[in-house]
Amino acid sequence: MAVRRTTKGDSVATSRTALVTGGASGLGAATAERLRADGLTVITLDLGAGADVTADVTDEAALRRVAADTGPVDVLVNSAGIVGPGKPLLDTTGDEWRQVLDVNVLGTVNALRVFVPGMKDRGWGRVVNMASMSGKDGNPNSSIYSASKAAVIGLTKSIGKELATTGVLVNAITPAVIATPMNAATAPDLLAHMTSLIPMRRIGHPEEVAELVAFLCSDRVSFSTGAVYDISGGRATY
Repeated sequence: MAVRRTTKGDSVATSRTALVTGGASGLGAATAERLRADGLTVITLDLGAGADVTADVTDEAALRRVAADTGPVDVLVNSAGIVGPGKPLLDTTGDEWRQVLDVNVLGTVNALRVFVPGMKDRGWGRVVNMASMSGKDGNPNSSIYSASKAAVIGLTKSIGKELATTGVLVNAITPAVIATPMNAATAPDLLAHMTSLIPMRRIGHPEEVAELVAFLCSDRVSFSTGAVYDISGGRATY
């Protein structure tokens, strides 16, 4: 396993290790780069080329092998996710639902179950779960993805309360449309609809999201857990 290190940042940051799932591209890759700039040792986990570790988040046993190899993880960013089919709910199949929920929901649960206990034992940790604005508002012809991200929001609120006195903070972010490879595959009509809902009249950039993630992964956050942070160009209204 090739783990890239950096010497930037203060001594506390450089002693910490972050694991970013889905870290080979998109929001995960931007987050990994930003955390390295803060001085953390960052390990990216993905099925795509270029990741430090190749593993499937739906395979809990594989994640446990990764944990045994990497040692303590202080920061966990759950960015692995898939969009699934863009079609009306009534045209979806059970297999399509299972595929998306396995990655977006159970993949997040697996990573939490594997890496958070060590944080809890050490009395410090930061977790950021990548949800989506569609998990709050819902998008037409995107019922599976919207439901999966709503589940991530509920999951974050629940575990945030469970860990509130442990020193481990768990928060979620809900981006609107971001210029990532995942959204490049989104149906043009759905992408246009989602962009039209953003008052800033543009899509976001991965590095903008990464700034928020870096903040939530730091000591600068100390009194927020189980919370949902919007980054939506003004789309969010609650």
